[in-house]
Amino acid sequence: MTRSQQQGNSDLKVALIFYWFVGHGGGEQVMDVLAEMFPQADLFCLVAERSTMTPRLRRHRLTTSFLQHVPGARRWHRHFLPLHPLALEQMDLSGYDLVVSLESGPTKGVLTHTETCHICYCLSPMRYIWDLYPEYRRQFGTIVRSVFSLTAHYMRMWDLASAARVDCFAAISQTVAARIQKHYRRDASVIYPPVNISAGYLSQEHDDYYLVVGRLVDYKRVDLAINACNQLKRKLRIIGKGDQYEKLSRLAGPTIEFLGYADDQTVRENYAHCRALLFPGEEDFGIVPVEAQSFGRPVIAFGRGGALETIIGSVANNEPCPAYSSGCFFPEQTAESLVDAILRFESIEKEFSPAFIRSNAQRFDIPRFKLEMYDFVETSLANHHLSAVSLTPLVASDSNPQLKGGGHR
Repeated sequence: MTRSQQQGNSDLKVALIFYWFVGHGGGEQVMDVLAEMFPQADLFCLVAERSTMTPRLRRHRLTTSFLQHVPGARRWHRHFLPLHPLALEQMDLSGYDLVVSLESGPTKGVLTHTETCHICYCLSPMRYIWDLYPEYRRQFGTIVRSVFSLTAHYMRMWDLASAARVDCFAAISQTVAARIQKHYRRDASVIYPPVNISAGYLSQEHDDYYLVVGRLVDYKRVDLAINACNQLKRKLRIIGKGDQYEKLSRLAGPTIEFLGYADDQTVRENYAHCRALLFPGEEDFGIVPVEAQSFGRPVIAFGRGGALETIIGSVANNEPCPAYSSGCFFPEQTAESLVDAILRFESIEKEFSPAFIRSNAQRFDIPRFKLEMYDFVETSLANHHLSAVSLTPLVASDSNPQLKGGGHR
C-alpha cells in the first residue's frame, strides 16, 4: 500500500459484507486481507461464530443479521436460503462511502444509498442455483428436491435483480468473469485473490506420495484421486474433512491415508514433500494449487476452470508438457483420464523445476492483490463520484482535487 493510497482511503467510511463467518476457507482469507487494507471498516454478515474468525477480523465491529438469533441458523445457515434476501436487505448501510461485498453466497443484495459506491468482489455467482443446479438437485430426495427447485427459482430472480444494485464488479478469475457476464450481463475486472506465498519453501527431499488438500465434498471429486491411486497402487494422503468422508473412506484401498483436519504446519510439510498435488475438481480459482506451487511442487489438475489460469501445462493427454511447466492437466473428469495424467507426469517428473514452479505461484501473492484492489477501488470511487454528483465531465488534476485520493469528496 503506497502512502498516497493510505491517505486517499483512510477517511472513507467502509463496510465489508460477507455471507457467514463459520469456518476457515478461501473467502475468509480474502476478508482477512480486505480487513487489513481497510482497518476502519465495519463488518456485516448473515451469521457468525466469532471463535472461527481471525484475530484481525475480531478487531472490527461486526453486525450480524436477525438470522444470528434463530435457533440452528449458525449451523444450518445454507438451509435458511429463502430468508437470506430479507436478512440482507434489513442491514443498515446508510452513511457509508464504500461498500465491498464478497459474493459466493448472497451478499451483493444489500441496499445502499445513491452516494455509496458498492463494489462486489465475486468469488462466483451462487453455483448451486446457476451452474451446478442440476447436480445439487439430483442429490436430494423427492420432497427436498421440490422445495429446493421452488427456492432456487425464486433465488435466481432475486440474484439477477440484486446484481443491478452493484456499481462495479470484480471477479477472482476469468472463469468467474465469464459467469458474471453469462448470468448478470455485467462486465467484471479480474483481480486474482490473495495467496500467502511467503509461507512456501523449497525442500531438497520429497517422499513417495501424492496429496489432496480440501473439504471432502462432492464437487471436489476426491473420489477420482482415490480411484486413480487405487488402480496404480500409489500412496495418497488426503487432508481435510467433509460430509463425503464415510463414502470416500469406503472407496480407499491400503495405499490411501486420511489425515483429517491438519494445522498449518502439517499442511505445509505435506505440500513441501509430496510428489505432486492432485486436484480433480473444477474450481472458480483454486487457492490450493497455488499454495502447492509455492512449495515448488507440481499439480495434476482437471483441465477446466480456474486451474487453467494458475497452472502452466498441457491439457490433452497426448501432448507433452511445455518446457517450463508447473503441472499437468487431464481433459476428462474420470479416474481413467487422471491415471493417464499421473503416468505422463511420472515419465517426465525429473524435468520439473521447483524454482520455476514457485516463481509461477508468486504471481498471486498478497502485495499484488492489495495493489490491484486499491487501484480498482480508487477507479470505482472516481467513476461513481462522476455519475452520482456531476452533470459535466470532470478531469482528475491538481485543480480538481475531489477526484484525487480515490475520488472521495
